[in-house]
Amino acid sequence: MLNKIAKFTVKPEQRQHVETALLTYQNGAKQLRGNIAVRIYVDRDNPNLFFTYERWDCAAGIACNALQAYSIELQATLDTALIEPAELFELGETNPLPQPLKTAAVDDEEFIILFIFKIKPELRQRLLQQFEDHVSQTRTEAANLLFELYTINGSNDTLAVYEHWRNEAAVWDIHFNQPYSKITGTLMEAALIGDMKQYMNFVTQLA
Repeated sequence: MLNKIAKFTVKPEQRQHVETALLTYQNGAKQLRGNIAVRIYVDRDNPNLFFTYERWDCAAGIACNALQAYSIELQATLDTALIEPAELFELGETNPLPQPLKTAAVDDEEFIILFIFKIKPELRQRLLQQFEDHVSQTRTEAANLLFELYTINGSNDTLAVYEHWRNEAAVWDIHFNQPYSKITGTLMEAALIGDMKQYMNFVTQLA
């Protein structure tokens, strides 16, 4: 599978135009053979900061998608709307492998986290080993809808965590108090370059 995240900030006056172009892009891409998922997010604290997550089963699908009118229109929109160049992350899968997003209940108040962070390369392998257990355990939590760890292709000092939860309290009150979370947290404190807060984005799914 091929997975990627894009992160970009747009000019406030262009935000609505960008949202419309993103939704058109999503609707088109989801119809193509090879597409598994296209999701669009906006940061809860900065409405001009967007993220997209895409999952494809082949490179041919991505190449075909890039030639479609909606992709060309989105790129033209972003060419004038971006405050600075977008950050593009080609994601490498880790064990356990990604799973489909579980369906939220009608009364869930979804809490979504995108956490792309820099680490000390010498601790990378220890983190990957610990996260293998951490991801497996987290997915058994009743309130977890999605929990993935990705490497970043071409970078040995960056990892990405992608999470969907039924509500925010499930993260702070339950998840972070699990024994495996405490072990991971201790290792993260040693491995992170900088402060965790600078990397963590709490987002709302637009579509």
